[in-house]
Amino acid sequence: MRYWLVMPAAGSGSRFGPGVRKQYAPLEGRTVIEWALAPFLGDRRCAQLVVALARDDADWKKVAARLAASGASAVTSVEGGERRSDSVRRALESLAASASPSDWVLVHDAARPCLDPADLGRLLDRLGTHPVGGLLATRVSDTLKRAARIGGGADPPVTETVERSDLWRALTPQMFRFGPLCAALDGAHAAGRFPSDEAEALEWLGERPVLVEGDSMNLKITLAADLALAAAVLRARRA
Repeated sequence: MRYWLVMPAAGSGSRFGPGVRKQYAPLEGRTVIEWALAPFLGDRRCAQLVVALARDDADWKKVAARLAASGASAVTSVEGGERRSDSVRRALESLAASASPSDWVLVHDAARPCLDPADLGRLLDRLGTHPVGGLLATRVSDTLKRAARIGGGADPPVTETVERSDLWRALTPQMFRFGPLCAALDGAHAAGRFPSDEAEALEWLGERPVLVEGDSMNLKITLAADLALAAAVLRARRA
């Protein structure tokens, strides 16, 4: 089988802090986005990688030059959109002349540098013949509390404890067929809806994506402090 990789990387990452965008933060000798791309660059099943960038992104050229120097010729970029789903849709449009409707597309966060190649392989193996697709996910292990909605930034009171036995945390990559994913995003956008991830767009059409259990260390860099944990994960894998 072959698949196409889409990586939305146009977000501002405001919670990460001022200065460098989080996907370009240095991490164990590379940038975060280079680590995020690495499992796909090393997989011969990946036909092409498309990165959706912010219009004012001034950092990608250096990364692209390093990738090209290493022989990674299948990486291209497009201008992303205001929201994640806009960026994904624009990246998909750039593949329209090459991808068939039944081809698989994987969408992976630029801020997830710790994807284990074994998890990528398991996702592809489990979903390769599935009619819809699915995503890597991990079971919720913490006790969950629902908070009352109050203003002013005050510490909110608990309204209930949420039953967690059927709850999972969505990870990436998420894996869906090219045609249905394009249709799901187009339908959502036409209705003024913007899904938080690709699975939600398919869910709105009545589909039921499959959850494939992955490593909880496939973390997403949100705060600057997350870099230390990501570095520890990467070092442990090399040990």
